[in-house]
Amino acid sequence: MDNGLEGLSQALGAYSRVYVVMDRNVAMCCPASETFADILNARSIPGMLVEAHEDTKTMDTVMSICSWLLEQGADRDALILAVGGGITSDMVGFAASIYKRGVRFAYVPTTLLSQVDAAIGGKTGVNFERYKNILGVIRQPEFTYLCPQLLVSLSERDFLSGVAELLKTFIIEDNENYYDAVGLLSDMNMEHCSRVSAGEDDVESWQECVEKYSGELLKLICEAAKVKAGVVSRDQFERDERRKLNLGHTFAHAIETLAQRRSDAYDVTHGEAVAMGIVLAAELSERYARIDGQWREICDYDLHKRLVDDFLSIGLPVNCPFRIGDMAEVMKKDKKAEAGKVHFVLPASVGDVRIVDLTVEQVVELMA
Repeated sequence: MDNGLEGLSQALGAYSRVYVVMDRNVAMCCPASETFADILNARSIPGMLVEAHEDTKTMDTVMSICSWLLEQGADRDALILAVGGGITSDMVGFAASIYKRGVRFAYVPTTLLSQVDAAIGGKTGVNFERYKNILGVIRQPEFTYLCPQLLVSLSERDFLSGVAELLKTFIIEDNENYYDAVGLLSDMNMEHCSRVSAGEDDVESWQECVEKYSGELLKLICEAAKVKAGVVSRDQFERDERRKLNLGHTFAHAIETLAQRRSDAYDVTHGEAVAMGIVLAAELSERYARIDGQWREICDYDLHKRLVDDFLSIGLPVNCPFRIGDMAEVMKKDKKAEAGKVHFVLPASVGDVRIVDLTVEQVVELMA
């Protein structure tokens, strides 16, 4: 949807009992939070604030949401509205899916990452035993309310985390959007850097760039959402095609897990890990082509370098801080592992990714 926040009241009109769970950071820092408050107060909608971080993305938080719903008297006719980024939607969607054996829920994603990825497709879940998203269910929301005006308040780093997922989607299914996205995002990065070099405030410069290009960005967001929704509708429970949406994520989840384990608390966002993971997947694709004749026929040997150049021009990281051998243990426990093999998603070219089953040992050997 693209009605501005004012249209949210209309979207909620069909539901008699609404309960809102909002990321505390959104409530405290997002300029649009006052508009949210007006919408909630107008209908006396109760709200709960949650801490939305990777270390709070746990069953404990899910249980606290369920306890709050029980205290509020939420029945089976309730609609639980999640307001926040991907962590918030994952936790709230999971809580709603198990509360009283499942009640309705909907999303107002407040980050680019959640608008193009996390809030679309029905995946919910939490981290467990230091492994990412290892507990969860697949269940579709009533609706996902896309509001581009929320993106203006994002920091550059948070925005770029979403860019990684945006580009991932277009590498999977191009529709002539990938290079349009790279061109637009490179222009934004260049203009922002020029403004900062000229003495403008970093935060204000970035927000003005996002606002200036919001129309073009919205088109790309809608195209990415359309691609993911199409894939999900054809394969909701990830038996085949939907696995392609995991491009870069086997590596990314290993990067995130190892980063959390480091004593110096290495700081990496999900989108940054995905960007590095996509680059690693492209490198693995090239190396796999050297030993597999059929893959050699379809592999674009320039893709890895092209992705590195494109990502750098946008401001995304490309160099993984960990050795593949150190990532092996985590990759073996990946949700996509079956019968000793992992469904690795390898990009053959922009717009053509395929699923190749490999053991983690094979990958470590190929990437050595």
